[in-house]
Amino acid sequence: MLSERRPILLTNARVIDPSRDLDLPADVLLADGSVREIKRGIGAGGVPEGTEVIDCTGKVVAPGLIDMRAFIGEPGAEHRETFASASHAAAAGGVTTIICQPDTHPPIDEPATVDFVLRRARDTAIVRVHPMAALTKRLEGKEMTEIGLLKAAGAVAFTDGAKSVTNANLMRRALTYARDFDALIVHHTEDPDLVADGVMNEGEFAARLGLLGIPTTAETIMLARDVRLVELAQSRYHAASLTCAESLTVLARAKEAGLAVTASASINHLTLNEMDVGWYRTFCKVSPPLRGEDDRKALVEALRTGLIDVVMSDHDPQDVETKRLPFSEAEPGAIGIETMLVAGLRLVHSGDVPLTTLLKAMSTRPAELLGLPGGTLKPGAPADVIVLDLDAPWVLDREDLKSKSKNSPFDEARLTGRVVRTIVGGRTAFEWV
Repeated sequence: MLSERRPILLTNARVIDPSRDLDLPADVLLADGSVREIKRGIGAGGVPEGTEVIDCTGKVVAPGLIDMRAFIGEPGAEHRETFASASHAAAAGGVTTIICQPDTHPPIDEPATVDFVLRRARDTAIVRVHPMAALTKRLEGKEMTEIGLLKAAGAVAFTDGAKSVTNANLMRRALTYARDFDALIVHHTEDPDLVADGVMNEGEFAARLGLLGIPTTAETIMLARDVRLVELAQSRYHAASLTCAESLTVLARAKEAGLAVTASASINHLTLNEMDVGWYRTFCKVSPPLRGEDDRKALVEALRTGLIDVVMSDHDPQDVETKRLPFSEAEPGAIGIETMLVAGLRLVHSGDVPLTTLLKAMSTRPAELLGLPGGTLKPGAPADVIVLDLDAPWVLDREDLKSKSKNSPFDEARLTGRVVRTIVGGRTAFEWV
C-alpha cells in the first residue's frame, strides 16, 4: 500500500538526474506530489510542517524507472500476473511506471480496452501504468488498428507485442498513418519464417544440446526492412528488443541517416548469454533468444555510447505448467521488472557502463520517447523517485519475489545493490527493511 502523502526530505544523498547530467551531493525535497527543490542543506533553511526526513547517506537518489516493455496478464491471464502483483514487483525494483503490452485476452486493440486497462490499473496498482495498444486488429497482422482513436484513449505507443508484422505494405501504411498522429511504432523484429521451430541461439552450443537454433539473420532482416519503410514514411520507429551486433550496424546507419529510429535492449541480453541456458534451463528461454558473448558485449558497448536508447525488463511471467517442461516445449519468457536495475548494476560494478548512462536508459529516454513527464528530477516534475544502495549484497530467492510467477533467470544469483525505497507521486510505495 502507498503511504500517506506528506512532504519528504531526502538528505545527504548522491543525487543523479540523467535528464540534466547531474551527479552531485545534495538534498531532495518532495512536496505536493512533485519535486520541489534540489540543493545542499535544505533542512537548515526550514521545511514544510510534517515533513518526513530520510537520511540517505551513502545512497543514490534518482528518478523512478520507466519499464518500456512488460507483459501483464490483465485482461485474460490473471493467473500469470495482475496489475496489483506487477506493480508491487515494479516498486520493489525501482520501477515507478510500467508500459504494458497489448497481447492480452482480448488484446488492447480498441479504445474501450485501453480505458479498462487505465481504470483497472488506477484502482489496483501502486505504480503508474500506461498501455501500448495493438498495431493490428486482434494482433493478426492483417488490418491496422485505429491509431488516432487509441492514442486519444490513452495508448502511449503501438506494437503487436511479441509478434512481427510480416506484411511490408501494411507496416508501411501503419508507419505513415502513425506519423500524422506523432505516434511511436514499436516493433518486435523477428522474421517468423526464419525463427520457425527454433528455441535458442543458432550455433555450436545449440548443436551440442540438440536444440534447433534461431539465426541472428531473423532479426537483422526484419530490422533492415523496417528501416527502409521508415525512410519512406518519415515516421517514428522503435525496435523493441535488439540482441546482436549485426542489428546494431543497421541501427547505426539509420541514425546516421537522420531517421527517427531508436531501439531497446532487454536486461537479459545485456547481462546473460546463450551459455546461461546451461543444461536446458528453461528460465533462460526467452524471445528473442540469448545470444553469444560477442553479441552481448556489443550490446553493452552500444548502451555505453548511446546507440541503444532504452533498457527494459521484457517482463514475461510464465507459470510452472508452461516452464517445467522440456526446453523445446517450454514457453519463452522471463520475469524481470523487479530485477531490471539490480541486474544492470552488474554492468556498473564491472566498469562497462556508467551509472548515469544506465539510469538514463531506464528512465529519461523512455519518458522522452513516450512523451511522459517522468525520468527527471527537475523542480516541478512528478515525485517519482528511488533511493538506491549500490553496495548492498544479497542473493535472489524466488520466494521473495513480488510477481505471481517466479521464472527469473537470476534465481539464486548473487547480486550487489538494491532499491531501498521507491516513491510514486510523493508517496512511499516500497521500503526495504
